[in-house]
Amino acid sequence: MNPARHFALIPAAGVGSRMGASHPKQYLDLAGKPVLAHVIDTFHAAPSIAGVVVVVSPEDGYIDDLAVKAGQAWPRLSIVRKGGATRRESVLGGLRALADHANEEDWVLVHDAARPGLTVALIERLAHALAEDRVGGLLALPVVDTLKRSDDDGRAERTVPREQLWAAQTPQMFRHGLLTRALEQAPDVTDEAGAIERLGLKPKLVEGSPRNFKITLPHDLALAELHMKGLG
Repeated sequence: MNPARHFALIPAAGVGSRMGASHPKQYLDLAGKPVLAHVIDTFHAAPSIAGVVVVVSPEDGYIDDLAVKAGQAWPRLSIVRKGGATRRESVLGGLRALADHANEEDWVLVHDAARPGLTVALIERLAHALAEDRVGGLLALPVVDTLKRSDDDGRAERTVPREQLWAAQTPQMFRHGLLTRALEQAPDVTDEAGAIERLGLKPKLVEGSPRNFKITLPHDLALAELHMKGLG
């Protein structure tokens, strides 16, 4: 039996409304190139990754220009124009397109298009940690801040114990067949691990990195640039 391969799947159909920018945040300039280009570059540099699938909306007007400018730098890139209104719909579109190349036991690493701080070392750490795992898992960070639960007036109601709490990151890595089935059965989840949990399974938590944060608000872009320059 052939060893399981690893495929990156990047849902990139979002519009990034909270950024208040003129175009989606995955195409904003970061240190001289679009945010999404940093993500694709990192996956292409990872030895364990056999292919990279980017899922965009059918009307996306940016991805072709990005791919043309990259030229031969991304030989393993596939563009799937089946992005939906939700992350789940986009990931399922990518998984179904990937079914032509991947088998049920191959690994899929789903990663946010707006997390440009991912490194090859983090990808390889995740792949190594889950190599023999029957469920899969995700990068995450232990919560270190004191957590407060608020009331309806925005006042601290009580302190929430932070022991055993983790902040989820991506990639989230699961077998192609298992992840497809999980997402098909869970229409209201916000991440892949949540769909796996609905099956009664427990994804493994693998420690990530603070630099692997998601760009959501305008100041996040400036912080990401500091990390790129080694100043953050």
